[in-house]
Amino acid sequence: MNITEILDSYKAGELDLSEAEKLIKHNDYDEMGFAKLDTQREKRSGFPEVIFCAGKADDYLVSIYRRMVANDGCALGTRANPEQAALIMESIPEATYDPVSRILKVEPAGGYKRTGTGGIVAVCSAGTADIAVAEEAAQTAEYFGADVLRFYDIGVSGIHRLLSKVEEIRTADAVIAVAGMEGALPTVLGGLVRNPVIAVPTSVGYGANFHGLSALITMINSCANGIAVVNIDNGYGAGYIATQIGRLAAVGR
Repeated sequence: MNITEILDSYKAGELDLSEAEKLIKHNDYDEMGFAKLDTQREKRSGFPEVIFCAGKADDYLVSIYRRMVANDGCALGTRANPEQAALIMESIPEATYDPVSRILKVEPAGGYKRTGTGGIVAVCSAGTADIAVAEEAAQTAEYFGADVLRFYDIGVSGIHRLLSKVEEIRTADAVIAVAGMEGALPTVLGGLVRNPVIAVPTSVGYGANFHGLSALITMINSCANGIAVVNIDNGYGAGYIATQIGRLAAVGR
């Protein structure tokens, strides 16, 4: 039972006060058999649980989305394929799907603002091929309440493109730098901006890129300060961290 169901049962006289209190105290997750939804995560961390769609059975995925929307009025899922999106949108008409970022979400009216503003986040991609990961980061940050500035195709092979956008990028509370190939963009940005840079290596590149490993190693070994690195293609993780930083910055303004 979720908290609403517990309270409804108490109101209807089906539970006495002590039983309701006991259930609420132990209502840390929503038991579904195949899944245990972490209903208290937002209270602990400020962000609700997010659905990783890849690999989930269709029936499980539909049930999880339905339960999360019933409980919270919204749900965010990452790495959904078009077939999964079609199933969810058939079951939940208000769901929307972006095939570029592969984000499948149900947003509450007015957007997700329950925990306050997420500050300003700049999302930068080195190349057009990196936009899928960049959009996963950008849309994650937007879902959680950040104002996102997008700067795409500003890689170091034509550094004048990046330099023309530096002043705008500097206005952000956190900067996400998404790059494949050799992964140099975060290092350049780290030397140009004062706020944290979150580096995201992508699997974009030729054979010696090793599916993103070369970019990851470059970013970890950056000589610039103020750079943190997430896993290969992990746009969601970068968007989450950037919003955490943005919320702290917004509080100080």
